[in-house]
Amino acid sequence: MDGTAGTRVVLLACGSFNPITNMHLRMFELARDHLEDSGYQVVKGIISPVGDGYKKTGLIEARHRLEMARLASENSWITADSWECLQAEWLETTQVVRHHYNELLAQEQNNDDVDTVKYGKKRRNEDNHYVASSAPQNRDSTRLMLLCGADVLESFGVPNLWKQEDIEEIVGRFGLVCITRSGNEPLKFIHQSDTLWKHRKNIHIVQEWVTNEISATHVRRAIRRGCSVRYLLPDSVLNYICEHKLYTEESEQKNIGVVLAPLQRYTGASSS
Repeated sequence: MDGTAGTRVVLLACGSFNPITNMHLRMFELARDHLEDSGYQVVKGIISPVGDGYKKTGLIEARHRLEMARLASENSWITADSWECLQAEWLETTQVVRHHYNELLAQEQNNDDVDTVKYGKKRRNEDNHYVASSAPQNRDSTRLMLLCGADVLESFGVPNLWKQEDIEEIVGRFGLVCITRSGNEPLKFIHQSDTLWKHRKNIHIVQEWVTNEISATHVRRAIRRGCSVRYLLPDSVLNYICEHKLYTEESEQKNIGVVLAPLQRYTGASSS
């Protein structure tokens, strides 16, 4: 699906970022290149670390993951946002997407309020009569798209990990930018899913031709073993990890035996 007359886009990436790596940042660059080549104008990237309530094994405190994301995105067009990770309970991704979309609408509405007089004069000059300014989504509005790896796309098929109506809303209403990785077949998965096939024009598949298999899991393992992870993540993030002595044998045991929050919520399962 091509962008219409330079439609502005904000990219939102949700995830653990445990820790954030160069591959996470690379995804934003790949997505921007692809979308701008398709006629869009990417104006911002947002990193939204998941809250502690997600209960994933080895997930360190949100305050550390947020700060590392902030350090990694300094002096760039990407920003780290604290709203999701500061919530007391785990939030479904749709709630996070809606929040940031509403933030965009509010920001554009404020801009419209400031420009109302200027815009009204412009329309009077062009059309010789006054036309009230339209709502942001109808006039030059900014779109929000969820940015993810192909593994997230394929996780839509994992029983009880996502609600079907949430998938429908994310893909159908907002859109998805999916970065491929070795071993993933997003096009095949889209073909096999009726929901994704229905909204396939809202899904942008971005091929990463330079194979990059940086994994946060592998990074944590290397850190625990005292091996170098330099050049796998920004130096500022590595320095922060060393300074705060993160990713130890003890931290990797966190949430062991705890059922992942979405599985708890959708199946009623409890921790062992």
